[in-house]
Amino acid sequence: MRTPFIAGNWKMYFTAAETAAFVAQIRDQLNQIEGVDVAFCAPFINIPTLAEAVAGTKIGVGAQNMYFEESGAYTGEIAPGMLVPFCQYVILGHSERRAYFGETDEGVNRKIKAALQHGLTPIVCVGESLEQNEAGETVDFVSGQVRAAFAGIAAEQAVQCVIAYEPIWAIGTGKTASAEQAGEIIGTAVRATLADVYSQETAETIRIQYGGSVKPANIAELMAQPDIDGALVGGASLKPDFVDLVRNAV
Repeated sequence: MRTPFIAGNWKMYFTAAETAAFVAQIRDQLNQIEGVDVAFCAPFINIPTLAEAVAGTKIGVGAQNMYFEESGAYTGEIAPGMLVPFCQYVILGHSERRAYFGETDEGVNRKIKAALQHGLTPIVCVGESLEQNEAGETVDFVSGQVRAAFAGIAAEQAVQCVIAYEPIWAIGTGKTASAEQAGEIIGTAVRATLADVYSQETAETIRIQYGGSVKPANIAELMAQPDIDGALVGGASLKPDFVDLVRNAV
């Protein structure tokens, strides 16, 4: 049985002070919810504040990105080892990183390997554009992203990862793939690809989230799909009723 996993992606929101205040508002309620793993992924500068705010709880801490090198002259980047004292998770290959900052499948693959070497759990993002969706290219494209992301990664490492399927056309737009659509794509494009690359047993072990305008009102329907194991939540994770979203996911 795969434990549900709900991760909030705060993107470029919240100052350090706002981070501390928000977590204080909902921390105890979240900590009381059983049967689900929860984490927040914050901007780099807020991660130490977030880690301090959730100390003593079961709430995890994640980064939104990292570089694959150990150290060096890479101005503006963060090395995996810099995250380790604070984080358990790191989002890699988010569509906004791919679209706005030129991230490639090869770079995402290198980041996954670096994160695993440092004991960080990668949340690996895959997903298609509206044009690809409307052209019927979703399964082939997403499957290709999965294969590229896990190239050269052994099964025993792959099971340490989380995959987030995020149709790009549903991120921050208010549009959401129906629960059935999301479940079908995750089953055919993500889990079936993992089974082909590794084995059915390995594929059944890896947790796969859905992301894209997830709200308290639609999370239960999404979670009812057998291949959806959680959610990567954007805007709704910035509001106090994120507690309701997590509760409804169980």
